[in-house]
Amino acid sequence: MSDNIENKSPYDLLANISSLKFKDKSVVIIGAGWMARQYAAALSRMKIKNVTIISKSKDSLTELCREFGFQLLVGGYEKHIPRMRHMDLVIVATPIHQLLPAAVLAVRHGQQNILIEKPGSLYHEELISKAKNLKKAKVRVAYNRLLYPNFHKLKQLVEGDGGITSCKFTFTEWIHTIDFAKESRDVYSRWGIANSLHVIATAFDLIGMPKEISAYQRGSLDWHPSGSVFVGSGMTETDIPFSYHADWNSAGRWGIEVMTKWNSYLLMPLEDLHVCKKGSNNWDKVPFDVSFPDVKHGVAEELAVMLDDSLALDLVSLEKAAAFNKVAEKIFGYK
Repeated sequence: MSDNIENKSPYDLLANISSLKFKDKSVVIIGAGWMARQYAAALSRMKIKNVTIISKSKDSLTELCREFGFQLLVGGYEKHIPRMRHMDLVIVATPIHQLLPAAVLAVRHGQQNILIEKPGSLYHEELISKAKNLKKAKVRVAYNRLLYPNFHKLKQLVEGDGGITSCKFTFTEWIHTIDFAKESRDVYSRWGIANSLHVIATAFDLIGMPKEISAYQRGSLDWHPSGSVFVGSGMTETDIPFSYHADWNSAGRWGIEVMTKWNSYLLMPLEDLHVCKKGSNNWDKVPFDVSFPDVKHGVAEELAVMLDDSLALDLVSLEKAAAFNKVAEKIFGYK
């Protein structure tokens, strides 16, 4: 760690986490799905060897654990968490309905530093309720896009421009690619929270939470009865006007555009950053540094923040996650 860390911007810190030392840390991953594997890959690149993965069954994790030199415990988190010694970090990457129960059990058995996968819950009331039971520990929700190096590069650039003047974003879903056999029915009926909230939360982290919002839903899907087209606009607590549009029956992709007095900046895809300068029609790619380009962006960065307090950055609390969910309930017309 540099002696001048207090003088570095969040972008500089996140772009250089590969220079930090994490090899003596201990981590447990609860879960065996795709995100659990992304965490495993990031921990390996961070040179952390003391990693345990808890899974209900061996599945194909045996090969992954052998590849990385990690320990595999089979039988589920209910069996193994009560027996586990204190770990530097507990990662909960289970299906959505098990995220909070696993976190509660981990805290009950003395774990103090817990990262749960987004969105934490499908319901803002549940996040608020469980937050009261988890006060004894640091529990954060893994909105990894808020730790993208390009995201913090964008924050750095708009600050230099004098701030954001307006914002628009889109969260059209590729519904033809959704695996409807993977999750329970209520996950799909609240897909805006289960999936689209990733981009909505990123936009509102940039511009502030809404103080006024007009939200409209049209259309319907068999599995998502509240709508298939979502448009709206409003004003944030920082007095930035915003608008959004998403048509799940049509084409498109996730994206966020923010305007300043001098430039327009575009996150599309969210992993990239482009700028259109005032008086120009050209979108130019903005270069930025990433510590581990071969790992899912934001994952190693959020692990670093959870494992090293001196980074002086924080992730989304349960209360903030509940606020994101509540806005999404408005946007998607959920009861």
